[in-house]
Amino acid sequence: MRLKSKRAKKVESSTFRLPLGSKLKLDVMNSKHERTFLDGRVRVMVGDITKQDVDAIVNAANSSLLGGGGVDGAIHRAGGPEILEACREIRRTRFPEGLPTGEAVITTAGKMPALYVIHTVGPIYGEHRGQEAELLANCYHNSLTLAVEKNLTSIAFPAISTGVYGYPLEEAAVVSSKTIENFLSTDRQLKEVRLVFFQPRDVEAFLDHQKFSE
Repeated sequence: MRLKSKRAKKVESSTFRLPLGSKLKLDVMNSKHERTFLDGRVRVMVGDITKQDVDAIVNAANSSLLGGGGVDGAIHRAGGPEILEACREIRRTRFPEGLPTGEAVITTAGKMPALYVIHTVGPIYGEHRGQEAELLANCYHNSLTLAVEKNLTSIAFPAISTGVYGYPLEEAAVVSSKTIENFLSTDRQLKEVRLVFFQPRDVEAFLDHQKFSE
């Protein structure tokens, strides 16, 4: 007997019907705020990072790895205590002083549809002596590298550092898009990289400033 995968079990749910007018409005909004690049390997969208059905989602963590606000808190709440337990073990065995900015580590995703969470610490804008762009690029590059090392084929990112860390979304769009394209230009394993934004205006800002070549 063939067993269902963890992801297949998680995404099962009862169906429901939207009123016709609501569905039409939703379709229009989705088409306006969703776009693909690099022959479909990169997908930009509005959504909930905790509900992405991919191999790994990326957590915009703080250096303690013990949870916090924003995306970090949402991921810990959605995934459950397994994530915190794994993060505590990483702190105990590998990073007793905390995860350095730009580095990335991987844990279980607990109860979420994804299989793994890749935790990375973004730069606080204005506090790294002009190295913010390099550190933000490291967040994306090291997360993608870790995904490939784990033989994963799909990954979803939030907009790292653009919340309470104050990184301007327009500048972050340039850094993230260039870093992702540079990585994918030499990698053939990753089939989908999702960039998941919390609200439509963030997608619009990203699309206006991204530097993907196609």
